[in-house]
Amino acid sequence: MEKYNYEQLLEKAKKGLPEITKQSERFEIPTVIGHVQGNKTVITNFAQICSALGSPQEQIIKFLQRELATPAVIDGPRLVLGRKLSSALINEKIIRYCNDFVLCRECHKPDTQLIREDRVTFMKCTACGAKQPVKGKS
Repeated sequence: MEKYNYEQLLEKAKKGLPEITKQSERFEIPTVIGHVQGNKTVITNFAQICSALGSPQEQIIKFLQRELATPAVIDGPRLVLGRKLSSALINEKIIRYCNDFVLCRECHKPDTQLIREDRVTFMKCTACGAKQPVKGKS
């Protein structure tokens, strides 16, 4: 019977472990790409953000206008906001929108639908089946 010291046993155990793989989520909240043009802020990837979130542009614009207290206009795939804003602030509002209207509060997956019943808007998750009322205005 062979005798092993601690380092040899440790090396033998490390060889038996599976290789570490990088884990990534299937849904990542997109970051804003844009620039300031005069006294306006232009978000150049607004169409990509809307498609990644699976929400209509009008709903996201309405949310951003209310949260940022600024007018907004769609210019093709871009969104033009009526004042100078930092991308960090806009990203923070996009994350808040995702937490309020896109991600399920139970399973944290983006497979949700907004359903309006009477005067209340509910978020229904197609992944886990949870149904919760939406806190903010949609």
